Amino acid sequence: MQVKGHESWMKIALDAAQQAAEQGEVPVGAVLVVDNALIAVSVNSCVADNDPSAHAEINVLRKAGAEVGNYRLAGATLYVTLEPCVMCAGAIVNARVKQLVYGVADHRAGAAGSLVNVLQTPFLNHQCDIVAGVLEDRCRELVQDFFRVRR
Repeated sequence: MQVKGHESWMKIALDAAQQAAEQGEVPVGAVLVVDNALIAVSVNSCVADNDPSAHAEINVLRKAGAEVGNYRLAGATLYVTLEPCVMCAGAIVNARVKQLVYGVADHRAGAAGSLVNVLQTPFLNHQCDIVAGVLEDRCRELVQDFFRVRR
């Protein structure tokens, strides 16, 4: 696992997640990279958009698709601070993302290995490589701090 090379992109995702927290959104940030070039950055916007599907992963896939002019993002690496849910994992598969890199596991809703592994299910038409635990402590602290204040 090549964690060190992923840290700079995850730091951008963490900065985005912090901005989401400041806006009252669950602090999840996502960055999409192709050929070591930044294509899109996004955050959760469910509250602001009144949209349950406006997770950071979905938002960044939408932005990236518009940027490259294609809904297929073959060769892309998606960085996200929190392990994707089933909805987001399905979108990642449909977009043909090559690799997912996430910070902290989501033991309540994670679909990249914690509860289920949608991204590497052999009966789907695409599988995605997974790298877990990049800047895990920082990603965990951000989410925990957000919910600690809320409770």
